[in-house]
Amino acid sequence: MQLTSPRLRAALLAAASLTLVAAVLPPPKPLGIGDRLFPELGNPGYDVLSYDLSLTYKDNRSPLDAVTVINARSLAPLERINLDFTHGTVASAEVNGETARFESVGEDLVLTPARPITASTPLRITVRHTSDPRGRASDGGWVVTEDGLAMANQADAAHRVFPCNDHPADKAWFTFRVTTPAGLTAVANGVPGALPATRAAGATEWTYRTLHPMATELAQVSIGRSTVVHRTGPHGLPLRDVVPAADRQKLEPWLKKTAGHITWMEDRIGRYPFENYGVLIARAKTGFELETQTLSLFEHGLFTGEGYPEWYVESVMVHELAHQWFGDSVTPRTWSDLWLNEGHATWYEALYADGLGTYSLERRMREAYQRSDQWRAAGGPPAAPKAAAPGEKIGLFRPVVYDGSALILYALRQEIGTEAFDRIERRWVAEHKDGVAGTDDFVRLASREAGRDLKAFLDPWLYGATTPAMPGHPEWGGPATGRGPARAAAPITGKS
Repeated sequence: MQLTSPRLRAALLAAASLTLVAAVLPPPKPLGIGDRLFPELGNPGYDVLSYDLSLTYKDNRSPLDAVTVINARSLAPLERINLDFTHGTVASAEVNGETARFESVGEDLVLTPARPITASTPLRITVRHTSDPRGRASDGGWVVTEDGLAMANQADAAHRVFPCNDHPADKAWFTFRVTTPAGLTAVANGVPGALPATRAAGATEWTYRTLHPMATELAQVSIGRSTVVHRTGPHGLPLRDVVPAADRQKLEPWLKKTAGHITWMEDRIGRYPFENYGVLIARAKTGFELETQTLSLFEHGLFTGEGYPEWYVESVMVHELAHQWFGDSVTPRTWSDLWLNEGHATWYEALYADGLGTYSLERRMREAYQRSDQWRAAGGPPAAPKAAAPGEKIGLFRPVVYDGSALILYALRQEIGTEAFDRIERRWVAEHKDGVAGTDDFVRLASREAGRDLKAFLDPWLYGATTPAMPGHPEWGGPATGRGPARAAAPITGKS
């Protein structure tokens, strides 16, 4: 047969090229960037600049049809491109407009472009796939709610939802385009990109985009019979809460507290770092709350269940708010730096409760000190935590990274004084805004602000198998006494 169509010839030549390239390359394998706790998480060789994620929702029992478009830049020559992706079916893939071969290996989606990629080259990767909400809730990713879906991607579950470079060290801008049946509302991180657009058969497309870079673990898409409540916070900050429509009035006493919480945080560490803020209250049992960027996820039962005093609920709200600075704006360089997220959020949670006169900071820190050696034995030291057990991904979120890490901040303040400590806190979120930072960065900044090298002081607190003596509190004695009333180290259970 004679080939007379240039387009057909080009397509066949591209397919043949892919086959030949695949024949000479070694078998694909999962890759990672070498994170101590998640060695196959993230991928070498490129830097993601933005994600454009389109999702079409039918119901919360069916896979969503999805298209993920990734704009990136290669950092090295690449014959293959590894993405983190699992729990979905891939229909096709393209790299820079040309069809790419794709294979699933472990929890990686491995693309073989039509031609090798040179270093410092723009990449536009398009993957057409499904995003499946079915499966064990403990694995993370989609959370099935009574009326729809929400996301809980921490620590390593964003790639159960969409193909990505699923490590917090590679932050990027996001655009979300979510199509829902009539009567449902979709909300995502960031600000609306356009008015909701009505499509065929009454479906609606909702568009949102972030104005600051974001880690994949902080992505949030909520779909359900929701009401979006708008109000204004300090210095005109837009606030929006996403709540079950039937509970709008019942939840109002809690929703109206957020503006005051933001003012309280800003008085201590500076301006709120993002374009808006709000709480997403989901009708689901998760066992945790989660600091998804600009829209923190909360269990409905925290606000409506029995047994949670008002001061406790408020302090949990402040915990997730504090994460917007510590963990979201300043993102951990590795997962071993998690103590910087959770230790700081717990610190401000505890300070807030102290200010309410309900649970003093000193009492909480002394109780943490008495348990600290036990926590370190069970979970490792704060800055070198033990990996989670297989099949228990949120097992990383142990007491040692909550109160056990807030204890480090208390010890630091005891050692250098309140004025220097407060200066460190403000400088930390200002200098690393929209970036990534790790434990070594914190030690260097703290030393600079204190006017002396704090490494010898902080290293035993960060990495020691046992807890050092607490400055200013010789009466506390050894930490392993086990005395004092017990208290959960993290709000509710699990991560937060």
